[in-house]
Amino acid sequence: MAMEAPGISNNNPRAFHVSGPRKVSSPSWGDLNSSWTDGNYKRTAIACFIQAAYLLELDRQENKSEQTALASNWWLTFKYKLSQTLVDDRDGSIYGAILEWDLSAGSARPSTAPRALLVLRGTLLRSPTIRRDIGDDLRFLAWESLKGSVRFNGTLGALKSITDKYGSNNVCIAGHSLGAGFALQVGKALAKQGIYVETHLFNPPSVSLAMSLKYITERAGFAWKRFKAKLPCAIETEGSRDESKNNVSEVNKWMPHLYVNTNDYICCYYTDPAGAEVKHIDKGTAGQINTQAAAAKLFVMSKGKQKFLEAHGLNQWWADDLELEQAVNDSKLISKQLKSLYSLQPPRHTQGKPHLTEIWRGFRALYGI
Repeated sequence: MAMEAPGISNNNPRAFHVSGPRKVSSPSWGDLNSSWTDGNYKRTAIACFIQAAYLLELDRQENKSEQTALASNWWLTFKYKLSQTLVDDRDGSIYGAILEWDLSAGSARPSTAPRALLVLRGTLLRSPTIRRDIGDDLRFLAWESLKGSVRFNGTLGALKSITDKYGSNNVCIAGHSLGAGFALQVGKALAKQGIYVETHLFNPPSVSLAMSLKYITERAGFAWKRFKAKLPCAIETEGSRDESKNNVSEVNKWMPHLYVNTNDYICCYYTDPAGAEVKHIDKGTAGQINTQAAAAKLFVMSKGKQKFLEAHGLNQWWADDLELEQAVNDSKLISKQLKSLYSLQPPRHTQGKPHLTEIWRGFRALYGI
């Protein structure tokens, strides 16, 4: 009796043939080459790869065999293979995976398809993983940083490994929810070293206590700077202008792609332009937009009123009826996430006044104390 492909023999709702994209087929090489230039195909494929990262861990928890495992069909359809799993040694859980183009699939790799991808899952509310997953969620909520996490170091090491092997132009990193937070911060860490990796972030976290405190501090600092600007000695030097231009030029070398649902309170704050210009584009003008001042490419879905789990779900990003609004966005939150990337040095206080003193004066100016 012939052996069935892994994950095909049942109607598990997580199986690719049950809940995967309906319009994805196995195209010829020529069609495959053009598919990877299509934004919808690329988004669908990468979202499916992230789903595979979730299923690798769920298959492990449920002790599935090679014949009953569900994860593999989520990458085999796109002619990729599993190269490595990222494992948290503290609990044995799989939090990510490296997928590589499968040369044995019988098709040459299109130049537009990445040779390798590192994909990261988000939080799984199951007893084997909930402790470590929630721990990193709370870490981000408190500090807006994941650098202290064991998984941050594991992800950074894995991404460095495949960029050394294939080159940064042939590599992609992507994640969903908490995984998107890791992908953003690891991608930023490499960008600081001059290594720019294509980055795709689905429902990335946008809320933290640290962010709220920074906002209050910046409001106070802004009020103080506005007051100082009225003084006769307030001068902008040529150097500061030149540095600003240089930073804008450098930012264009790394521009993450963000996929956001306006009904998802975890990621919706990325859609707030906060006074910045948002340029909406369509397929016909996508190549004509000047992205010089942009920090990221933002893809927004607004689908009326939705429940949180639906708005935060990964499966929405490969839905057949998906309608996205694409924008080149320089929102305040995106800029805040990336502002430390190219700052050459901390600002100097030429009159010798402590930074905290300036903040206090800002509070007084802001609130009339």
